[in-house]
Parts: sequence; C-alpha cells; structure tokens
Amino acid sequence: MGFLGNLSSAKSRVYLSVTPGVGLEMLQLDLRENVVANYAVRDFNYNESLRTIDDFESFKNAVSEMYEELGINPKTEVVVNMPLVAFGQMQLGLLLPNDAITGAIQSELEQTFIFRRFDPAVAWLDAPSTNSSSSKETRTVIYSAIQQVVIEKLSEALTELGSTLVGVENSLSSTFRALDYMGVVSAQMQPNITWNLLIVNSTGYSIASMTGKTLVEYYEDPLPIKSFEGDDIYNAIVEQAQIALMNYPANYLYVVSDTDMVSAELLASKLNTNGIIDYLENNSFKKESSLIPVSLNVLQGYASKISLQAIGCALADVSDFPLKFNYMEAIGGVGTAEDSCTIAIGEHEYTITKNTAMAIAGGVGIALVALMFLIGNVLLPNSLQQEQNKLNDLNAKLEEINGQLSTGGTADVAFDATREVENGVKGNRAKLMNYIAAGETIPQNVWLTYFMTQGNGLVDIKGGATDVSSVYTFFKNMRDSLIGTKLKLQKLEMDSVSVDAAVAGAGSNYSFEITNMSEDQLAQLFNPPVQCDENDEECKAKQAETQAQQGEGGNPELLGPEIH
Repeated sequence: MGFLGNLSSAKSRVYLSVTPGVGLEMLQLDLRENVVANYAVRDFNYNESLRTIDDFESFKNAVSEMYEELGINPKTEVVVNMPLVAFGQMQLGLLLPNDAITGAIQSELEQTFIFRRFDPAVAWLDAPSTNSSSSKETRTVIYSAIQQVVIEKLSEALTELGSTLVGVENSLSSTFRALDYMGVVSAQMQPNITWNLLIVNSTGYSIASMTGKTLVEYYEDPLPIKSFEGDDIYNAIVEQAQIALMNYPANYLYVVSDTDMVSAELLASKLNTNGIIDYLENNSFKKESSLIPVSLNVLQGYASKISLQAIGCALADVSDFPLKFNYMEAIGGVGTAEDSCTIAIGEHEYTITKNTAMAIAGGVGIALVALMFLIGNVLLPNSLQQEQNKLNDLNAKLEEINGQLSTGGTADVAFDATREVENGVKGNRAKLMNYIAAGETIPQNVWLTYFMTQGNGLVDIKGGATDVSSVYTFFKNMRDSLIGTKLKLQKLEMDSVSVDAAVAGAGSNYSFEITNMSEDQLAQLFNPPVQCDENDEECKAKQAETQAQQGEGGNPELLGPEIH
C-alpha cells in the first residue's frame, strides 16, 4: 500500500458513494488508526438503465440527514463516488493535442445511447499499448466519462446544503483503491505480475486485465442477470466470462460480486482457469461483519453494509493507485480540490479558490512594493535623523569628554582570582581589595583596558562595554565593594560608529573611566614629568609635590592584557 498521508482528518472532508444495492453511503476514514471513523447509509434509488440519479432532491435530503446523524458541519468539502458510466481505450496519433484527444473520445461516446442524450464529462490518461508492433507515432489512452449534467446537479444540491463538491470518482477506480488499501491483492499488484479482476453487478460483468497496478485491457459484457433464477445466473456468467478470460491469460483471477444475486465464492468455484482464483463478497454474502475495522462511532447494523466503493472513494486523496480520472476539470473545474481550500479562523470557515488566492497574492505584492517605497523614502530618513538626535543627546549628557578611544581587542581571558591575588600580594591591602572587587563584580559584557591602584587608595579604571546598563552595573558594584573610596564615573561615551551602521543595527560599544582621583592627579599620572629650569621655583615645587605623592602610594599598578 502506498499512501500520501492522513489528509481526510486534516481537512475533515466527507466522502459519499452512490452504491446500487446498498444506497447512499457517507464515510470518513481515520488513516492513523486504519478504521472507519464515521459511517451512515440511506436507502437510495439509482437508475441503472440510464446510469443516473433520477431524484436529486432525495439525494440532498439524504445527505442532510446523514450530516445531522454524524454531527458533521455541512460547510465541508465533498467527494462523490458514482457507478461507472463509460470506460474504454483508444489508440490515437502521438502528436495529437490534448483537446483533439478529448474530441475524439467524445465522438466515440456520442455513438452510445446515454451520451446521445447528455453531454459527457470526459477524463483520460495515457496507458501502455497492448500491441507490440504499434508504431512509435501512436499512443494508447484510457478514458472514462460521466454525464456532465449529473456533476452539475450534484454540485447544485450540495451547494444548497452549504457544501462544496470537490471531486467525482467512478466505482472501478474506487474498487481498485479499496483492494489495494485492504491488502487482499498485494501479491497480484506486484510489478510484472499479470492478473484479472472480474466484477459482477446487477447489469452484467466486467474484466480488468492488469499488470501489477497498470490497467492493460478492459472488457464489459452486459447481462440481464435479474432475468435469471437459481444456478442459471452462474451458468450464464461462466459460459460467457470463460470465453472472455481466454483472451486475457494471467497468473491470478480475483472475483468481486457487487450484487446480492451472485455469490463471488460460488462463481469462483465454477470458473475454470489456469491461474490462482480468489474472491471477495461485496454484498450480503460477506462473512465478515465489515470489510475493514470500524470505530465505536459506527453502528453495528451499519458496519456490514460498508462497500468497497465507499472505502475507495474515501481514499481518493491519499491513495497512489494510478487509475485516477478528473471529471471536475473536464467541466471547468467546478470546486475541484486543487482549486479551493477551506481555512478555519476561530469558529468560522472560509473557502479560498485559486482565483481568490491569486488576487490575494497580487494585493500582497502591491502592498509590499508600497511598503518598500515608504521605508526607503520616508521611514528610513526619519529613523536616521532620530538616531542622530539620540547620539547628540548622549554626547550632551556626558559632562566630560576627553575624546573617543578605541576599545582594543576583546580576548576571552577568564578571571583567575588566585593568580590576581598572588600578583596583588606584592602591594598593600588596599591594592588587593581593589583587585578582588574588580574581578568579582565585572559583568559579562564589560572588559577592562586599564587598571591603576595605589597604596593610598587611589583608583583609576578604564574599559569598554557593549551597553550602558552594564557600565552602570559595574560602577555600582565597585562603589558598593570599595566603601569609602568615593568612586565616580569620570567618563562614559560611545565609540566611533557611523549613523548608517547604527540605524542598520550594527551596534556600538561604549568607553568609560571610573576613578576617585582629581583632574590634577589624573593629569600628573598620565603626563610625563616636567623639566624645570633652575630658577623656576614654582615648577620645582609642583615637581616635588608629585614625587611626594608617588612616594606615598608607590608606582601605579597597570593591567597588561584586557580582562573580561
């Protein structure tokens, strides 16, 4: 089995099957649990002679009743399975365009009784040619058709209930999908394995000659089965089917009966073929309570009525079986699954068609272009000006700016308290306390480029940070740790960065200086000694004062590498 996923539960789609002998079936599968999640059925008359629904009002009422019974919101998407109306093969020119192929099929269908009265909705697909001597200039197509008016009336009836018809399936394709899903013909559906599917219904029998999952030939023989009685029914089918099967030699024969008038088991026992014969009862002769497992939501009396066609229809969106016909596209794509989807917003559901989606996409594109124009010509210049104003305000609030300094490197060197203590032991207790305070209170986004401490308690710290709050955090921590040092934030300024870079979010760093030294002390610390003339007493006095201060505190302690 090959399936794409649990689309039925994802979209809550409803699947209906018009099944002669059963009625009108409504089914939803839970593919996660591989069970029938919901099922209901109503008696329903189908005109098998004309292969159509006579009373669409009864169809609408039956669907409405089943919606109510299963608690399904009528505002849903619906796929309907219909009994096969027309099915066949044609060999056409390889270069014939698609519309010409459809026209050729329509011409062929117009020779039949049904499509002389009603326009056909034609769907077709390419198939391998059964004639090995066929020219490379020909192609074989498999086609199917249903009355266009039937699809239109199905859509109208469902629309009146608030539903949307998104797909129409045929009973042959649905039967194949169900058999594949159930795994009862897994041996037959292997590549290069030939087998025949014999389907019996109340109007006759059909033979589908297969290779794996590929349909090779299809043959349909009408029989007035209702006119026979007892074993005459089996004798009539065997007599004609035996001859037809001789034209389709195969390894397997699988018999399915869709009518209560014929037992598939008994018919299989009467057929004489060279291959392996197996069967499945799709009627009241079935021995199982249900063809597949059902959930507790399904009434016991209903389970035995579930048909292959209803199961296969519910697999229309997830099965990879190749026999797929799109009748909706043939009549202009009325509500096709590809053309619409349902979106739930809160308690409301909205159906979006392909054209609506394209219109929305076009509107979004125009809106994006307008937004880009607005950003490029209005918002961006205003943003640049605002950022410049912020920068000017920051510079104005800084009381003392001695110039912008580069931050230097940011080597990731972890703080080692033991190492720093060993280095600080060489100084006095004040120096040691200063080192410990700096090492224990420095935030993650702050680094130091300069650290000076003297024995007399003077401290001068320079560094950088990625944000202002980290600088204030470090300053507060140092001030709280070094009580009585009267530390102050001497300098805080933004490093050089262009306005364009700031607006683009490139970010910038901040330089700071924390100290308890006066401006004169700082000037003496960083300026080289003044050379005084012999007669300049004032200069000599300042020089002596500087030497005395340095003698009290010793030489400043400077950091080598940065500390994070």
